Amino acid sequence: MTAELDPGAIPPDPAVRVPLRLEKVLIAAAMGAMALITFANVVVRYLSNISLAFTEEYSVALMVIIALLGTGMATATGRHIRIGYFVDSRRPPVRRGFELLGLALVLLMFGILLVWGAQMAFDEYRYEIMSSGLGLPQWWYSIWLPLLSLAVMARALGRMVRLARGEDG
Repeated sequence: MTAELDPGAIPPDPAVRVPLRLEKVLIAAAMGAMALITFANVVVRYLSNISLAFTEEYSVALMVIIALLGTGMATATGRHIRIGYFVDSRRPPVRRGFELLGLALVLLMFGILLVWGAQMAFDEYRYEIMSSGLGLPQWWYSIWLPLLSLAVMARALGRMVRLARGEDG
């Protein structure tokens, strides 16, 4: 059965200026780091009955990074969450309009996350807030929210441009 006839087949990645391989590599690295942290925690607990619970800070930060990188990939490829029931049965121009509306809402939401996340990270920097587990500056973790929100917005804008040109759809 060809990929065109298989509804479960994943379509190829679109041609984008910044390769999606960047996100894929970063996600793989973050998942590998989380696996190593978890493995080290299990081994140390088994051998010494001591917990490395403070490493949870790293795991949580890596999970946020993975979620935002995955959101950028899904947005760039048109695989983000949407209600297909209302859109899929429409004509292509109407579908494209709904897709553009959805991407505009993605821009709005991640724009809000960018602004509020930057304010939060700046406040944590300004007031020298330290993390509870390791005592590291909290903004080291928080800065990833506005930075990766900006990356998701860039992916959404790129998809909007491709849709407007008729390259994606």
